[in-house]
Amino acid sequence: MALETLQRLFLTELRELFYAEHQLVRALPKLANAATDADLKKAIRLHLKETENHVDRLEEVFQLIDQKPRAEVAEGVIGLIEEGSAILKKGGERSVLDVGIIVAAQKLEHYEIASYGSARSLADLLGQDDVSNLLQETLDEEASANQTLTDLARKVVNPRALTETQLAGTG
Repeated sequence: MALETLQRLFLTELRELFYAEHQLVRALPKLANAATDADLKKAIRLHLKETENHVDRLEEVFQLIDQKPRAEVAEGVIGLIEEGSAILKKGGERSVLDVGIIVAAQKLEHYEIASYGSARSLADLLGQDDVSNLLQETLDEEASANQTLTDLARKVVNPRALTETQLAGTG
């Protein structure tokens, strides 16, 4: 679909978000299962539940704009998920892998924050206030998930990995 109008661009963004959220519903359990830190596992599983709600919320958005929910491939999210998978495949010190899981998850969160922020701005521009509010709700949840990951990294996971690798002589 050629991007001849802002409405078409907006619809494309929504379809790519719909695709991304579906991909994340499949990818997040793999990250949670690979994590060894209990709080990290819990945070990823909580965000999985939110992600499932994001899919539902996007379906509501499509309904509000009289469009059938349809996914459109989002190449960016494919690459970020592949990066996360590559970290898991490399293996290594478990505490270091937890750091890598946070890195991969935050890259995905930043993608979603940028995408939802842009979609919300387009909804505002197009006078879609109800849609804008729904997108803002998801954007707030994505920002909160990112902050949770940042806090876990700074306070627990990164210091543990540093200490464990130094004790093992691999730092």
